Amino acid sequence: MHILFLPSRDSIQVEAGTTILQAARRAGVLIEAPCNGAGTCGKCKVRLAERFRPFAQPGGTHHLTPEAEAEGWVLACEALVTGDIEVEIPQRISTQSLKIISHGQARPVAIDPFFAKAYDDAAGETRVLAGGALVATEPGDRTDRLFGLVVDIGTTTLVASLVHMVSGVELAAASSLNPQSLHGQDVLSRIKFTSDPAGRALMHRELIGEINRLITQVTEAAAVERGDIAEVVFSGNTCMLHLATDTDPTSLGKHPYRPVITGGNHVRAEALGLDVAAYALVYLPPILSAYVGADITAGMLAAGLAELPGVTLFVDIGTNGEMVLAVDGAMAAASTAAGPAFEGMNITHGMRAGRGAIERFRLESDGAVTVKTIEEAEPTGICGSGLLDIAGELAAHGVIDKRGRFVRPDGSKIPEALRERLNTCDGKPVFQIAGDIVLTQKDVRQIQLAKGAIRAGVELLLRSKGVRPEDVDRVFIAGSFGYHLQARSLIQIGLLPDAFEGKIQFLGNTSKTGGQALLLNGDLRRELEASVSSVEVIELADYGDFDQVFVGCLGF
Repeated sequence: MHILFLPSRDSIQVEAGTTILQAARRAGVLIEAPCNGAGTCGKCKVRLAERFRPFAQPGGTHHLTPEAEAEGWVLACEALVTGDIEVEIPQRISTQSLKIISHGQARPVAIDPFFAKAYDDAAGETRVLAGGALVATEPGDRTDRLFGLVVDIGTTTLVASLVHMVSGVELAAASSLNPQSLHGQDVLSRIKFTSDPAGRALMHRELIGEINRLITQVTEAAAVERGDIAEVVFSGNTCMLHLATDTDPTSLGKHPYRPVITGGNHVRAEALGLDVAAYALVYLPPILSAYVGADITAGMLAAGLAELPGVTLFVDIGTNGEMVLAVDGAMAAASTAAGPAFEGMNITHGMRAGRGAIERFRLESDGAVTVKTIEEAEPTGICGSGLLDIAGELAAHGVIDKRGRFVRPDGSKIPEALRERLNTCDGKPVFQIAGDIVLTQKDVRQIQLAKGAIRAGVELLLRSKGVRPEDVDRVFIAGSFGYHLQARSLIQIGLLPDAFEGKIQFLGNTSKTGGQALLLNGDLRRELEASVSSVEVIELADYGDFDQVFVGCLGF
């Protein structure tokens, strides 16, 4: 069977019964499949001209709308090829339009990096030192040409920060989509994808290639030579550090969930394929567990959790919900699997935070709706922050009941303007957000599962240390996604307790700013490594009533 992919015009011969997604991967053609072909996200849509439709048999359990099927759309992960076809791949969201936060709370740092340069006047050369040991020499006086790079390797996004290690100034920053997210949106799907050595090699190659592209972008912006980047700090979750260093992450996906990498060490940049100085090293910050990684420990450092008096809760909301509780500096950490709903995946009209994504939603008492999109463009979908706003407002105004069900338009006490937005699609209730964009009952369930997982983690982490919600002095929300959220929405949907009202602060990208602190001061690395060794990791699965607590956290 011959398959031609459009618009690239790449082609491949495959056996009958091959899925379009399998064929595309063999041909090196990218079709976005965040659930790794599990048939759960519905994002791998491709279109067939009418004459080719009889030769691609749909299958599986994830169905498109009748309107989409009539237009020739099929899911690449489920459509089986039975004859020669041409496949049209829709243009995916531009990386340049993604809204990625690169700033975050930082702490004052005394500049004393691991790398240093010293000029030898007699020899007329500059000595490059790493931890006091000579690693290279350079002609002339290049003591001021000492640079470092911090890469925040998020599950969905990448942020690269170029830092002058003599002055401590950030010279340039750049961000992009993590290319791995096109093959698997969450950590578990990537672990599955990389169980095949070829899949792991692909994940590593694409990630390093994109980091090198960001290196080119920041060095050109700052007029810096890549060969003067002496050290790189990789800050990311445990799985991302495994994939970035081409380390098999399989052990993270099965009991007893032991990481191969524990951090607090260097690896050679050249061995990873990074386009920096030949002598450069990559520092991996210490991690806490398989699911509480270097992004969280870097955030602990940036937020100063070890020094804060009273009770502080630090939460990073994303596909995983990682959290640290600090009580007068004594810390405990936990994580929960929230799933990809907050990234817009598994949501009917969900999308990443790109142009046209609904990022803010507000209801007035009379039912009037206010919608704000990224770049003020026409609405094209709903990103994570908009999703939480929508759920929170619908719950607060009685459109969704406490169990997460849409109310019946007839007989309900909601304003007429809201009743008019309650419709049905394929016999199931939906709420019209803007134009053809709707929130379905299935979408609400996905929100409940995600927020319920995080709320259950918060409840059990507090319980493990005998802390009541009202005893918490401050709540830090970290991460790029978290920075876009509103405290109002987090409490409205019950992701956080009512007792946290007025205590929530949004810190931004502390994975990056914590990485910068580690880059600029070698002593902080030793302090963090010692601090991490004393953190108690709470395994929530060990709580016999976890399921009961989780179910209790699903309601609005």
